[in-house]
Amino acid sequence: MKIYKTKDYDEMSRKAANIIAAQIILKPDSTLGLATGSTPIGLYKCLVEGYEKGDLDFSQITTVNLDEYKGLPRENDQSYYYFMHENLFHHVNVKPENVHLPDGTREDSEAECAGYEALIRSLNGVDIQLLGLGHNGHIGFNEPSDQFEKETHCVTLTERTIEANKRFFASADEVPRQAYTMGIGTIMRAKKILVVVSGEDKADIVSKAFFGPVTPEVPASILQMHPDVTLVADAAALSKIPD
Repeated sequence: MKIYKTKDYDEMSRKAANIIAAQIILKPDSTLGLATGSTPIGLYKCLVEGYEKGDLDFSQITTVNLDEYKGLPRENDQSYYYFMHENLFHHVNVKPENVHLPDGTREDSEAECAGYEALIRSLNGVDIQLLGLGHNGHIGFNEPSDQFEKETHCVTLTERTIEANKRFFASADEVPRQAYTMGIGTIMRAKKILVVVSGEDKADIVSKAFFGPVTPEVPASILQMHPDVTLVADAAALSKIPD
């Protein structure tokens, strides 16, 4: 695992964006695995700036997103489809047909998950998967459990995750209780993984996930077993890692 320590969120965003930009430049038809949440917003802003300067071309890029809330239509401003278009897709020349997210409105969970898993496999693998890190160690919506979920599945969100996400909604009651998410096995098949983390409130889980035992009770700990993981985090998030 490679660890890059940055002084703050802005530097973290620029460093992580440079890693993804290098992937795009070196392989213009890359498949990018993308994430949502507050942490990647700065990274996406940097990628948009790179495109606007003429340094990046997304015309051959394919994207697959980690997850989507179940029950939210795409036009809902809290759907991850909406988030990705507002923060990245509307601002670069990625082709709409090359953008993929789970369909949160599909009620048949089993069919949606199987279809999304088949789609990812048909792309011959994700070249680089972007991940954030939840306070309880979740990646995507893979919550602490007694086993590592292997493939795309529908998950019932924990109260802690609902609490963490309620700031994006009018109230906690409006936060969806389920989501579709890539499984741990799906994530681990990516050729490269890039994890971005910011803030002192993530210091404990960074230490547990990357320097503690590998356990499904800390889902991100499985990343210790991946051959090509890069962690880009600010000094605050790395403040409790071993010397």
